[in-house]
Amino acid sequence: MNLSAKTVVVIAIGAALYGIGGLPMFGIPVFANTTLKPAMAVLALFSVLYGPIVGFLVGFIGHWVTDLFAGWGVWLTWVLGSGIVGMIIGLFPIITKNRIESGLFDKKDFLIFVVLAFFGNVFGYGTSAFLDTILYAEPFTKVFMQLCIIAAGNTFLIAIVGYFILNSLAKRKKQSTNLTEAP
Repeated sequence: MNLSAKTVVVIAIGAALYGIGGLPMFGIPVFANTTLKPAMAVLALFSVLYGPIVGFLVGFIGHWVTDLFAGWGVWLTWVLGSGIVGMIIGLFPIITKNRIESGLFDKKDFLIFVVLAFFGNVFGYGTSAFLDTILYAEPFTKVFMQLCIIAAGNTFLIAIVGYFILNSLAKRKKQSTNLTEAP
């Protein structure tokens, strides 16, 4: 894998924003060791704009940063889960044939975005929950409850914030493609 300097900078900025934004002081505690983080919108945005590889690395590195600064130690199972979430949401530009770059973002695109966010959260954090039961002997009912709350909450948060950001971005892209150079 050969990443350009621009891509490395994008990953660093995205991971820093997601990592710091994921700290408990910016989240809403909802269950044992479970917080809804507005930073999930940052992960979704970077994933949609730059694709699955950047999405995975922003989620993975960013969650690692959160765990380091929060002081509870790095939970690699959940770090991996955030990477998977970013990777799956990062499929959006591939599935929609990068329509947002052309200034297009309709109801179908929004539905695809929400489905990817839901599937990403279920599969990503489902992997985390499964690994927690295997590696750390966490109670299945606890991690399953965490998974359900996180999947629903994150999807809702990503859908609301993502709609406004992606709709605005598409409008901006559409306006910039209509500009012509004066003779």
